[in-house]
Amino acid sequence: MASVTSLSDSVQQHLASALSATLPEAAGADPLLRRSDRADFQANGILALAKKAKANPRELATTVVGRVATGDELVKDVEVSGPGFLNITIADRAITANLAARYADDTGRLGVPLAAHPGTTVVDYAQPNVAKEMHVGHLRSAVIGDALRGMLDFTGEKTIGRHHIGDWGTQFGMLIQYLVENPGELAPAADVDGEQAMSNLNRVYKASRAVFDADEAFKERARRRVVALQSGDKETLELWQQFVDESKVYFYSVFEKLDMEIRDEEIVGESAYNDMMAETARLLEESGVAVRSEGALVVFFDDIRGKDDQPVPLIVQKADGGFGYAASDLSAIRNRVFDLHASTLLYVVDVRQSLHFRMVFEAARRQGWLNDDVTAHNMGYGTVLGADGKPFKTRAGETVRLEDLLDEAVQRAAEVVREKAQDLTEDEIQERAAQVGIGAVKYADLSTSPNRDYKFDLDQMVSLNGDTSVYLQYAYARIRSILRKAGEVRPAAHPELELHAAERALGLHLDAFGDTVFEAAAEYAPHKLAAYLYQLASLYTSFYDKCPVLKADTPQQVENRLFLCDLTARTLHRGMALLGIRTPEKL
Repeated sequence: MASVTSLSDSVQQHLASALSATLPEAAGADPLLRRSDRADFQANGILALAKKAKANPRELATTVVGRVATGDELVKDVEVSGPGFLNITIADRAITANLAARYADDTGRLGVPLAAHPGTTVVDYAQPNVAKEMHVGHLRSAVIGDALRGMLDFTGEKTIGRHHIGDWGTQFGMLIQYLVENPGELAPAADVDGEQAMSNLNRVYKASRAVFDADEAFKERARRRVVALQSGDKETLELWQQFVDESKVYFYSVFEKLDMEIRDEEIVGESAYNDMMAETARLLEESGVAVRSEGALVVFFDDIRGKDDQPVPLIVQKADGGFGYAASDLSAIRNRVFDLHASTLLYVVDVRQSLHFRMVFEAARRQGWLNDDVTAHNMGYGTVLGADGKPFKTRAGETVRLEDLLDEAVQRAAEVVREKAQDLTEDEIQERAAQVGIGAVKYADLSTSPNRDYKFDLDQMVSLNGDTSVYLQYAYARIRSILRKAGEVRPAAHPELELHAAERALGLHLDAFGDTVFEAAAEYAPHKLAAYLYQLASLYTSFYDKCPVLKADTPQQVENRLFLCDLTARTLHRGMALLGIRTPEKL
């Protein structure tokens, strides 16, 4: 693949050369470009350089301007602004030529290069619990984690997914003991679909809970079954596996509805680290990172204190010898660092678990499992709220089932698609409705900064107006329609043509796609990519309103505008795909 240097980077290099010629000690200095309302780019690094060189900023900027080559190749004009800023205008020819190079890339990467030194990132996301229904609280981890993987993969990073499902603990003693006493309650997973799997799990859970709460003898047998599970009893493990298999059938059905690929080998739950936890505890105790306190093995932190200014410990091993979440999380870090050779550990978990992971990461750093070369980040996300601004619940006050939420989104989307559809069959309407509805749910989540709460408003999510995925999908479909109407007239770049202001704005934004993806990936900020795509669709709408495409003045202008249309469509398609959202060809 022939990578294309962005116009921003080209201008940086252009200015850096002029700066070093003017101020030798500034060689390699970053001119700090930013987009400006008064010019294509503004360089605002002159002020800092002038201060360092004890020079007058405006005089230095004026001297630099005299050394910047201008003309038709890259920079059309550069002028001094304010106390020493440089306003730079890119030549029309440079914009079109750069976009033409991106258009020529047949790999689908739009000329965006791979990272020079990619690493390996383990992304911990989409963490449902065995034998329990997925609810609205599981949505954000899945959607954000999937988008982060898409962006990181695009930059060249190797990502490994980990779905740390809740498949271990005391509740399984209750469930397994009930199965022992009521065999055949769970049908083999191969014989059921997702809905039936969840129905089976719910039935067994409710029945076992009722017996557990009413029968003290059963409760004691269930507790002994937990011990058997943890000690590796063969019969108990086989029954436990039934719950896991049945749950996976259900998980896969929900994730398929969410249009996400979940790989079986990446489902590595708490149970996977069971055999490591004793060694993890021993290593922490031998190194002095963890100490014994009231019979438990804990890690203390000077800056984490609770009521009465008492230290809040991270409990690795309970006084009764049992292991908690800290032991499995620290064991997971060992596995991901030493077995998977990860350079970055990324956790997409509820922000309410931030303190727990802060302590886990610090304990791992003290032990040396995390360091300058291996880092961990907690992508804590906010809560999905209802229209009342409170955590999203049903009218009865219960947690909303994720499947119900997704089904309703698709149903609402079908109404929108059917209203606008002109030449779609009913089957096509239903297919598009799934793509639009699921895309609407994902985009509403991803267009919000992950650490913020957001309101779940389906009416707004499926609206054709405003910052919604439907708006972006319709922009894409409109472009595809124009390209079909063009018939035998093919898109072609014509760098010799002068560009309309709307063409320039669209072209400059198209060129910034790669820079935006890299920035969003580096900051774990999918909302920045979503914002870029919304602005792209908005700029395209402005271009379409002001610049006739098929009825342009000359054949060359028709071809050039079709070229801008096609590149916009490709960029929307690629960007939405990175976020896990489909772009239908017709709507």
